[in-house]
Amino acid sequence: MMSPILGRRLALATTFAGAARRYWLSVFPCLGCEVRRWQSRASEIRDPVLRRLALDSQHAKRKSLEGAVAFAAFVPRPGRRSVIRALTAYQVIFDYLDTLSEQPSVDPIVNGRQLNQALLTAVEPQSSSLDYYAHHSHRNDDGYLEDLVRVCRAALGTLPSYAATAAAVRRATERIVAYQSLNHGDAHGSHDAFARWAAEETRPDTGLRWWETGAAAGSSLAVLALITAAADPLLTSEQTAALENAYYPWIGALHTLLDSLVDWQEDTTTAGQRSLIDCYLSPAETAARLEMIAAQAVRHARSLPRANHHAMIIAAMASLYLSDPQASMPGALLAKQQVLATMGDLAAPTMLVMGARRAAGRLTRRPSAHHLSDSFSSL
Repeated sequence: MMSPILGRRLALATTFAGAARRYWLSVFPCLGCEVRRWQSRASEIRDPVLRRLALDSQHAKRKSLEGAVAFAAFVPRPGRRSVIRALTAYQVIFDYLDTLSEQPSVDPIVNGRQLNQALLTAVEPQSSSLDYYAHHSHRNDDGYLEDLVRVCRAALGTLPSYAATAAAVRRATERIVAYQSLNHGDAHGSHDAFARWAAEETRPDTGLRWWETGAAAGSSLAVLALITAAADPLLTSEQTAALENAYYPWIGALHTLLDSLVDWQEDTTTAGQRSLIDCYLSPAETAARLEMIAAQAVRHARSLPRANHHAMIIAAMASLYLSDPQASMPGALLAKQQVLATMGDLAAPTMLVMGARRAAGRLTRRPSAHHLSDSFSSL
């Protein structure tokens, strides 16, 4: 008789193999088409500042797009294209607005809140458009943001169970809007409003610190998971609630905190930026807290319908960050080791894939003449 552990490993291996096949043969090529579409559209923006920010956000955050559409690998073929289109448009909006919100502004909180209303409009097919740039110094993007919103709404409208997930999607998006408007600080560089809001959002039963709840609020994964679930015509309200409770706060918190972990050096050396990881007192505390959050994320994922699908999403997401060279730096290494130990066999195949992709990228990168010496030294 097969042991439970061996049975679970075989089930995970089967899930991984099937998801990998669908991702590379079906999802990834469709993503390429969507990316080319939005890069072409961004290049048409006549305002040079907004054009640069739109193109830069797509280029710099390409891996977040690849991660976003990974959910579509678990969608049956008939609904896969619509899910990919919705996921891509939503994540492009998310990344673009994140970049815009980081730009200097007279009132960063008001500006961030107004810009990120586009995310709410994108997930509500019946809502009216707003002047998203009302408090931004550059305002004419030649309809780029509006086109992203329109395409996202149209794709969501084709999903058979979107009505069942719409309220949860709105709640998750409202949390993102709050995070994006408050986490960048106010005009005086204060983050007190963010701390107060996140503390109020923290449920005592979770045992989370306020910045961990804030991190969960800032993740797009809950929205992406709910959009994907809406492709299932038999989705129930109980399944929707279970998804929302797993991704917020646990899976979302792990997502944002791992991102903060590998971006720590960049965030702490860039004017106006800060790192959530700095809220911890030491690398040891960081590692212990991320280990606990990872354990809860895996536990909640395994309680969901199609548990292996969500477990693989967590593993791929964690491996994307933990395969980054920054995750092996002294301040992050202990957290990397303990999160991977918590995931065990779950992350082994995805760490191999992510590591291989990074190695291939380093070998095939063709540096420009302007950065030739820096590129060679990094190899």
